[in-house]
Amino acid sequence: MEYAITMNNISKIFGEKTAIKDLSIEIKKGELFGFLGPSGAGKTTAIKIVTGQLKQSGGKAEILGRDTTSLNHEIYSQIGIVTDNSGLYENMTAYDNLLLFARFFNVNKKEIQPLLEKTGLGDESKKQVKNFSRGMKQRLILARAMLNKPKILFLDEPTSGLDPSAALEIHKLMLDMKSGGTTFFLTTHNMTEAAKLCDRIALFNEGVIIEMGALDELSQKYTGQKKVKILLSSGEEAVLDLTPANSKKIEMLIARDAVVTIHSQEPTLENIFLKLTGRELS
Repeated sequence: MEYAITMNNISKIFGEKTAIKDLSIEIKKGELFGFLGPSGAGKTTAIKIVTGQLKQSGGKAEILGRDTTSLNHEIYSQIGIVTDNSGLYENMTAYDNLLLFARFFNVNKKEIQPLLEKTGLGDESKKQVKNFSRGMKQRLILARAMLNKPKILFLDEPTSGLDPSAALEIHKLMLDMKSGGTTFFLTTHNMTEAAKLCDRIALFNEGVIIEMGALDELSQKYTGQKKVKILLSSGEEAVLDLTPANSKKIEMLIARDAVVTIHSQEPTLENIFLKLTGRELS
């Protein structure tokens, strides 16, 4: 199996504080990998290490087969990075912001307008960025990261503070790029976002991965007593354990046409994280 990213026994110490402890991850090419944890857990530090912005205290990391302590322009031309504080040139237009980076990456300027159209900014291309909403700026940052058609895209809390419609547009762009083969490393504390988008998820807390796997695998592992939630025609809701006695009760309700909906109750990522750490994700 070829991996886009590997991190083996990575640690990072700042003075007396250990931000990351013995972190090991292998991310497959074309995978959308979620790094899920609360603010301050060390997620941004992990991104900085694997993109060569920060040197680890111990362990080894590779991106596209190259040691992250010796990355060059060839590697940087194949990755994109979107963070909550990625700088834009506020007094320049959206088009000119991308033109600057197109020249840096030797990308044909003909690529710029179609990319702005794709990110929903086609009609805003000649407007100064200082007049953009937060959601528009975040889409422009994503467009900039997409400009060089990256093999790997690092997204650090890409929808933080965005309204639901703006976040949905970001999600659509991500899934479209994933279908084209882009690998994603997504950090977030948004459990709904991670569950919707990610092939695999690592639950990260205080510098340590406490659990990792596909959402359905994690849900099955931590399901415990199976339950179902039933909405009755009377408007009442009931959550029942799946026991033999309750199974007969459910059959009777269905026979009386008293059931409107019935859903299994798997644990959410929030539930799992809370169970493992005793704290919430936010």
